[in-house]
Amino acid sequence: MTAVVRDYMTPNPYTVRADAPITEAIKLMEEKQVRGLPVLDSNGTLVGLVSEADLIVREAPLEPPLYITFLGSVIYFESPESFHQHLKKTLGQQVQDVMTPNPHTVSVDAPISEAARLMVTHHISRLPVLDHDGQLVGIISRHDLLRALHNN
Repeated sequence: MTAVVRDYMTPNPYTVRADAPITEAIKLMEEKQVRGLPVLDSNGTLVGLVSEADLIVREAPLEPPLYITFLGSVIYFESPESFHQHLKKTLGQQVQDVMTPNPHTVSVDAPISEAARLMVTHHISRLPVLDHDGQLVGIISRHDLLRALHNN
C-alpha cells in the first residue's frame, strides 16, 4: 500500500489570521515550536503561509536594486519587484504583509511522493494539506517525509 499524506501530516495545524499583527505570529510560532503557520482569511480560507524565513527578511538590510543608466534608460541588474517585496515585508505590520500568498498545497489523499516532489521542485519546507472541499486539514513538513521514509 502506498503511503499517503493523511498518514504523516500534522492534523489541525496552528493557524494565524491574515489581519493579525506580526507579533502574534511570532509569539505563536515560538510558543508552539513550529517553523511556519498557515494563514487564514476571516472566512477560514487558506490565503498564505508565514514562515521563519518570511519573518527574518524583516531584519535583513534593505538594499535597492543595482542599475545603470544608458542613453537615458534605466537598466536593472536585479528585479525591482524583489526589492519592493522586501520593502513590503520590512515595513509590514500584519501577517498578510509578510506571508507568502497562494502557497503550494497538497491533497490529503496524495501519495507521499507527490508532497516530496512539490517540496523539492519549489524549494519549500512544508505544505498545507487540503481536503476535497479545499479546507485546511493539516500540514506536512520535510520532517514528516523523513518519518514516512523511515517507516517504509
